[in-house]
Amino acid sequence: MQAQALALRRQVFCDEQGLFDGDDIDAIDRDNPSTRLLVALSCWGGQPDELLGTVRIHEAAPGLWWGSRLAVQRGWRQHGRLGSTLIRLAVSSAHALGCREFLAQVQAQNVPLFQRLNWRVLDEQILHGRPHALMRADLAFYPPCETPYAGYVLAQGCRHD
Repeated sequence: MQAQALALRRQVFCDEQGLFDGDDIDAIDRDNPSTRLLVALSCWGGQPDELLGTVRIHEAAPGLWWGSRLAVQRGWRQHGRLGSTLIRLAVSSAHALGCREFLAQVQAQNVPLFQRLNWRVLDEQILHGRPHALMRADLAFYPPCETPYAGYVLAQGCRHD
């Protein structure tokens, strides 16, 4: 699954958005032992079928966790809950691992989604030539999730090509 998650990130952040040249892998992926890639999977006949989305979390300092590289396949971006469920999975997973503060640099167009999910804007910045907001999740809305690594499996639904 890791190779598929990294390929989706490359497709979204390099090919579609042009934020990175060639690859988006960085020191967080290479050098941080707390880094985890969480995934959303479709399901066919009770078995995982296709990786639909991914998000990365990592601990930057004791209790301080970051979410980044939230990516969803183009055909699934309008699926009502896929992106928000990945966000919840990321924060709740970190919460189970001792997170006391969860932050993310969120692209400006995605800020309203995060605000609906009980995140607050702390600052606004330009990153990779695009407007972003530094945001913090309200952990009171994210109960700890002890077993996130199976991913978020969609038992029903249809592909949106």
